Amino acid sequence: MRTSRRLIAGLFVLPLLSGCFASSGDDSSASTGATGGARLRVALPFAPTENYSPYGQDAMLLSRLGVTEGLTRLDANGTAVPALAESWSSENGGRSWVFTLRDAKFQDGEAVTAEAVAAALTAAGKADPAPSALSGVKLTATAEDDDRVRVATAASDPVLPLRLSNPSLAVFSPKAYGKKGTVNVVGTATGPFALTSTEGDTAATLDRFDDYWGGRAQASGVTARFVSDGTARANALRTGQVDIAESLPVAQLASLDQDDVHEVNTARNTSLYLNTRSGAFAEPGLRAAAREAIDTSVIAKGAYEGYAVPAQGLFGPALTWAAGKRVEPAGRARATRPDGESITLATYSDRPELPETAQVLQQQLRKAGFKVKLEVRTYARLEGDLLDGAFDAAVFSRNMMLDTGDPVTVLASDYTCDGSNNLSFLCDKNVDKLVAAAQAESGTAERQDAAMKAEAAVLGTDSVIPLVHLKLVAGIATDVQGALPDPYERTLIGTGTRR
Repeated sequence: MRTSRRLIAGLFVLPLLSGCFASSGDDSSASTGATGGARLRVALPFAPTENYSPYGQDAMLLSRLGVTEGLTRLDANGTAVPALAESWSSENGGRSWVFTLRDAKFQDGEAVTAEAVAAALTAAGKADPAPSALSGVKLTATAEDDDRVRVATAASDPVLPLRLSNPSLAVFSPKAYGKKGTVNVVGTATGPFALTSTEGDTAATLDRFDDYWGGRAQASGVTARFVSDGTARANALRTGQVDIAESLPVAQLASLDQDDVHEVNTARNTSLYLNTRSGAFAEPGLRAAAREAIDTSVIAKGAYEGYAVPAQGLFGPALTWAAGKRVEPAGRARATRPDGESITLATYSDRPELPETAQVLQQQLRKAGFKVKLEVRTYARLEGDLLDGAFDAAVFSRNMMLDTGDPVTVLASDYTCDGSNNLSFLCDKNVDKLVAAAQAESGTAERQDAAMKAEAAVLGTDSVIPLVHLKLVAGIATDVQGALPDPYERTLIGTGTRR
């Protein structure tokens, strides 16, 4: 079984640095840009971990800050809509797609051409490890002419336009690509804001890209700082040191002006992943005992203080189609008595509700008869052991639509034998069969129906116990307009974001 070292929440976060919101040179001198529009000050919880590589989790950060974009993007309904490509069509039974490009420029002044786009997609396909959106997919990209690029896959891929919306498949100028697969993203992307300088993994400075095809941004730039401490982010918003503070801890919300608190239903779940490969939970009966011991309503009301709802499955209320298509899990094992079975339960502290969730689970599982050791670290210190299967169980937060916006893709990556993000180390022939059947469906409704059958099979193994569906809670100052928090956690700053 292969498990990628790029997980959806695998973001290294630095401890809070004293004075991290003190004015720096660019903050004090450029609160309003020379060409108008105040700079935006943003506090983000997760720092870049891979030197802003577009092929890992840093790609999501660049997307949220308005630096990058690909051929397509997701709208609020999870549908692929135009970005750098203004239109597209499929050929050869979905094995080949032709994308017609709009008139656009890179931030270094070069024109966006089909040749440049093809080279960018080819580079992404050769990245090692491959971006999560390309898990199990090999694509080729070639220029048809100056403004049309053909993207082909070995097998029919009906969701390719969705796949290409992933921020890891953003397009950069030819000058960005170096030897050994490196990509210099400073001033080479196509979004409304250009990354101009960084302070290691503590801060980044972005300036407006005046030639952006979608129109000139209203803010002159963005000063982003990476602060893992949620209380510090909330305090910075409350005292006016930042304009936007992402992912606020629910425990801090009562202390804020409620006009500054914005919540959005997301496709993110917190779930308990059980190690099916080794240890106590290799036994299906003990997995069933764990499931029966857990009361998810306590977690929703306690750890999340109502900013989450008890999970109904892997796909929550942000995906409005899921509720009417849900299939009841079948074939679950009968619970066996734990009889003092010792387990280690791990989670990470970068999302402040997770340790509290783990403590609730520890109590509930102990009551059921397990002996539970709790392991809490920062994600950076947890990741290696988590991927090596060192724990019996892990509390983990996962946006189910972040990779492609396609439910089948996330099922394939998270729950199949060869899945790249398989935290439960699940390898079940029936699950693999149903996921493969879902991958073969091209119609949206049919694909969703097949995905829900596969979801039921996954839940039937008790390899994962969904706990809660989350709301995204962002702090946005009342004088800020046009911020773009979304269910897929890909956008935050756009051309209309201003103060």
